[in-house]
Amino acid sequence: MQKPAPDQAFPKQNYEALANFRYALRTFFAFSEKAADAAGLSPQQYQALLAIKGAPDRCELGIRDIAERLMVRHHTAVELVDRLERNGFVTRAKDERDGRRVRVRPTAKAEKIMDSLAAAHLRELKGIRPVLEQMLARFD
Repeated sequence: MQKPAPDQAFPKQNYEALANFRYALRTFFAFSEKAADAAGLSPQQYQALLAIKGAPDRCELGIRDIAERLMVRHHTAVELVDRLERNGFVTRAKDERDGRRVRVRPTAKAEKIMDSLAAAHLRELKGIRPVLEQMLARFD
């Protein structure tokens, strides 16, 4: 696809592709929110657990890491982890290397729910993959 000249309008087909791509993403996020809700989690709780499970260091993140991953303020992440802990989805433990830091770990309850949600999300992604690939190809 050719790049438009600086004085040329952005091609209509690019707007269409961007709009369709955004729609596909929003559809996936809507699916994700419904799946989390059906599993007894808020969308933010699911995102926090996903960030924890996706952490490279033995599924442990600190509060600051969770806040960064979710793009929320530190105190918002603390409140979120508080709710997750009250509901039995995570535990807190002192960092072995730095006693001032707290690491958040998923519980067996969270592990079971996350395995189920991960499988559902992967099925959903596989279903929309052709659409996403087709839209992304329009930008090449």
